[in-house]
Amino acid sequence: MQRILTGDRPTGPLHLGHLVGTLRNRVRLQEKYDTILIIADLHMLTTRPGREDIERITDNARGLVLDYLSAGIDPDRTTIYLQSAIPEVYELNTLFQNLVTVNRLARIPSLKEMAQNAHLDEDSMPYGLLGYPVLQAADILLPRAHLVPIGRDNLSHVEVSREIARRFNNLYGEVFPLPEPLLGDIPSLVGTDGRGKASKSAGNAIMLSDDAATVRKRVRGMFTDPARVRADIPGTVEGNPVFVYHDAFNPDAAEVEELKERYRAGRVGDGEVKERLVEALERNVFAELRERRSRWASEKGLVDEILWDGTERMRGIARDTMREVRKAMGLDRAMVRMRRAAESRAKKKGVSD
Repeated sequence: MQRILTGDRPTGPLHLGHLVGTLRNRVRLQEKYDTILIIADLHMLTTRPGREDIERITDNARGLVLDYLSAGIDPDRTTIYLQSAIPEVYELNTLFQNLVTVNRLARIPSLKEMAQNAHLDEDSMPYGLLGYPVLQAADILLPRAHLVPIGRDNLSHVEVSREIARRFNNLYGEVFPLPEPLLGDIPSLVGTDGRGKASKSAGNAIMLSDDAATVRKRVRGMFTDPARVRADIPGTVEGNPVFVYHDAFNPDAAEVEELKERYRAGRVGDGEVKERLVEALERNVFAELRERRSRWASEKGLVDEILWDGTERMRGIARDTMREVRKAMGLDRAMVRMRRAAESRAKKKGVSD
C-alpha cells in the first residue's frame, strides 16, 4: 500500500480553508493509502519559539486530533503522531541540509510570506525558518511517502522534497520515492474579510470547532460587494466571499444559482444571502462535524491514546528508514567496524582470563 504524509502545525484550531484544502482529501484517501498525519510542533518553533508557545503545544495537539476526527479521519486507518517525539526527524533533517543550497531555499516565495506574517525581516529571520522546507522534506521522506495532500502555498516545499530525494538517490542509491503533491478541491479559500486566504492568525476564518452562534456571527460579518449599499443595486458575484463559500459548501446548485441571479439583478439583500449560507453550513458541514467531535471528546483520555499509539508506530517506521539511509550512505561502517573490534577484544580477553 502506498503512503501519504501530511499534517499541520499545532498553532491553534483548523478552519474551513483546511477542510476544503486538505482534510477532505485526507478523509477520502485514507481508504486507499497508508495515511500518516504529522502534528508538526518543530515547524511551529520557526516562528513561535517562546516558552508560552511551547507550553500550548499539548492542548493545541489535542485540538488538532479532535479537528481531524470530527472531519472524518479514522484513527484505525490513519497514524497521527507528534513530530518532536521522533528523534530520527532531527537526524534526517541534518543529513538533508547538505543536499540543498541556501540560494535554492531563498527563492521559495512562501517563506517570505511566513516571515512577513511573523513580523520578521532579513536580519531577524531565524535559520530554522529558512530551512523550513528541509525539515518538511525530512517529514515527508522519513515515512517514504508517495503522496502529499497540501494547499497551494506548499507546492514549492514539496518540490524541494522531490529535489532532495532525487539528489540523495543519485548519490547513494534508491531509498526514497519521489513524493507527488495533491491539491484540494479548493486549493486556497478566501478569508471572510476578502483580504487574501482564510487564516486563523488573520482572524478571517470560520473554525471547525465554532459553535452555531459563532458561525452565524462570522458569516454575518463577511465582506461582500463594497459598491452595493442597497439591496436593489446590482451586485458582483465573482470573487465575492459569500458566494465563494456558497460554491464551496452549499451543494444545492439550484439555490446558489438562483441567489446569484437575484444578486446580479439587485433583487436580494446581503442579509438573505448570508442567512442562506449559514443554513447551508450548519446543514452540510457543522452538523456532522459537531456530532463526531462530541462523540470522540466524550471518552476521557482517548485523544491522548490515539496520539501515543500513532507516535509509537511512527517511531518504528522512522527507525527502519534511517537504517536504510545510514546503510546507503555508509555511515554505519565505522560503527560496525568498531563493534566488531570491541567484540573481538572482549572475546580474546575472556579467553586469556
